[in-house]
Amino acid sequence: MKTNGARYLESLGIAFELREYEVDPNDLTAITVAKKINMSAEQVFKTLLTTDGHNEFIFAVVPGNAELDFKKLARASGLRRLEMTPLKDVQPLTGYIRGGVTIFGAKKAYPVYIDETAILFEQISVSAGTRGTQLILSPDDYVRAAKALEVAVELVNLTKDVVQTPERHQ
Repeated sequence: MKTNGARYLESLGIAFELREYEVDPNDLTAITVAKKINMSAEQVFKTLLTTDGHNEFIFAVVPGNAELDFKKLARASGLRRLEMTPLKDVQPLTGYIRGGVTIFGAKKAYPVYIDETAILFEQISVSAGTRGTQLILSPDDYVRAAKALEVAVELVNLTKDVVQTPERHQ
């Protein structure tokens, strides 16, 4: 199935693979998607639309097994604070529904901040613009396609640090 994301990458001559999977509307997590497309959760990146609450929007692209650190994103973007865009606003702003959001072919191009771990992999997976279809491509090609949107694109540390709790000895 051709999606806006796939058409956009084709227009740039970027190689990609489309990988489809069965959607469970009650479980749209990137971890579940990773299992269904046979990739590690670290390689399946979720695209989150964030806002400063004053009509500034930023895409944050983070690994499926990680949580976005809003303070790190705000620092990187130069904004005071950021939060998730309310779900009811995501489709009107991007044209995509939860579980199908991609930076490619969105109604408007917003700045893109990609977690720096993306470059650790030969291939990453991102939504193709619809639930049930992922784009598989190289991180370099993803960044190149993002830059072609003519918005700010940065690779930065965006995820919450995992706090190790000491084991209790009894």
